[in-house]
Amino acid sequence: MLVDEIKKIVKGDVLVDEKTLGEYSEDASIFKIKPEVVVFPKNTEDIKNLVKFVASKKKKDKHISISPRSAGTDMTGGSLTESIVLGFTRYLNHVKEIKREGSGGYALTEPGVFYRDFELETLKKGLIYPPYPASRELCAMGGIVANNSAGEKSLSLGEAKDYILGLKVVLGDGNEYTFGPLKEAELKKKIKLKTFEGKIHKQLFALIKKNEKIIQTSEPKVSKNSSGYFLWNVWKGGVFDINQLLVGSQGTLGIITEAKLRLTKVEPHSRMVVVFLKDLKPLGDIVNTILEFKPETLECYDNKTLMLAFKFLPSLIKSLLAKRQNLFKLFFQFLPDFWVLLTSGFSKLVLLAEFSGENENQVINSSKLLLSKIKSQGFEARRTKSKDEGEKYWTIRRESFNLLRKKVKNRHTAPFIDDVIVNPKDMPEFLPRLNALVEKYKELNYTIAGHAGDGNFHIIPLADFKNPELKKVIQKLSGEVYDLVREFGGSITAEHNDGLVRTPYLSKMYSPKMIKLFEEVKKIFDPQSIFNPGKKVNGNLKYGLDHLKKE
Repeated sequence: MLVDEIKKIVKGDVLVDEKTLGEYSEDASIFKIKPEVVVFPKNTEDIKNLVKFVASKKKKDKHISISPRSAGTDMTGGSLTESIVLGFTRYLNHVKEIKREGSGGYALTEPGVFYRDFELETLKKGLIYPPYPASRELCAMGGIVANNSAGEKSLSLGEAKDYILGLKVVLGDGNEYTFGPLKEAELKKKIKLKTFEGKIHKQLFALIKKNEKIIQTSEPKVSKNSSGYFLWNVWKGGVFDINQLLVGSQGTLGIITEAKLRLTKVEPHSRMVVVFLKDLKPLGDIVNTILEFKPETLECYDNKTLMLAFKFLPSLIKSLLAKRQNLFKLFFQFLPDFWVLLTSGFSKLVLLAEFSGENENQVINSSKLLLSKIKSQGFEARRTKSKDEGEKYWTIRRESFNLLRKKVKNRHTAPFIDDVIVNPKDMPEFLPRLNALVEKYKELNYTIAGHAGDGNFHIIPLADFKNPELKKVIQKLSGEVYDLVREFGGSITAEHNDGLVRTPYLSKMYSPKMIKLFEEVKKIFDPQSIFNPGKKVNGNLKYGLDHLKKE
């Protein structure tokens, strides 16, 4: 009956076949949750009608809800539900406008546009969206905004929240609103409106003003964070911007239908310095040394990732060939790395420091100076001679998670402590203690990659989901890791967000008063809990563990 009723109010596809429900029961997380129905809206009117329909049903059926989904690459179970999944990639997949303005520009995009297609269009204008994640070949723009995604360029160029110029959002009353930064006089006019929009502005502003001190002191003191609602960013310098609350909200406050995103120019030249560390003890010092040279990016991956890359080298080369690189040239580009492995063995950690810019000589000179400094300190390092040569290292870094998912037999990726961040100065003490925690659990193998310049690490365990002890391991290790993160004043998730997997652990980061404010924000925007319940607030650890994948 639900399906028949939905078909009457939307023009898009309403599907309940087993193949579709099976596909939308999973994302890149550790969970599997079968939805009741998957809806692919054809336009904004479909979304508005669906929201109004769910709102009308909510009084009799408290379990009915809508979970927005773009490409399904979320590692937290962020779009999984037993109710209605709203899929964007089938129809709402258009880049509406790209405009160059001075040295930058902007784009208007729908949420279902894959990033790889989005970038093809921006590059035609010599522009790029800098905070793309490592899953750039798989993810879509709606998820990037909803997760406050970041990536390899975030060290110097910031997170998704730094590139939001405007959002169109369908809210709980079933109407679409356009949000942008408001000066104080404009905010006062909004607050006077006798509408749902006016009510939201009035209540949110009052909440922030009343709790200003606790909100500002609760902001994580690290360079990236996607945990909680970003209340500390909404009212700044006399400007009120609800976009700063919607970004990173995982579809729990409303449904994003269009995003206006700031773009920057593409830097034509780049060189990379690759550092091979045999020991993690000097990591903090060497990272600080590298940062003095101001690279655009500073990434890393561990020896297990490197071993995996060489084990499945044909898959990596295939990925590089897709970028139209020459096979013969590729072979010779890997020779120096084989030589390092033969003469020095596998490194415990590989650091990638990349310099980019308009002036090629300046980029070359910066990379040469850093290489000289690193070698003078007795470390093994090399410098790439072209932008193409650096691409192989980026492929290893970006493809590591996919290699784990697809190539390792009898074990599956289990991202549940996958995105911690601390201040880089704390890495020499933090990383060995983190390793010691994970290594206690013999049920898990794991790899580490991430953003060394930010102190942000992705720990991806490999687990046997048939192991009856896995639930206990996930629960116990998560608590131990997040206690360690709290000790160092970090964030339990820098980029991947809370979802089902981390929402129950928000009390490891925030005080009870701040958790209560998050709950009040949810009530202001979504009093009936229509949008993606169980994420960001009111997390249920037992529910998540009861829905672990079985294989």
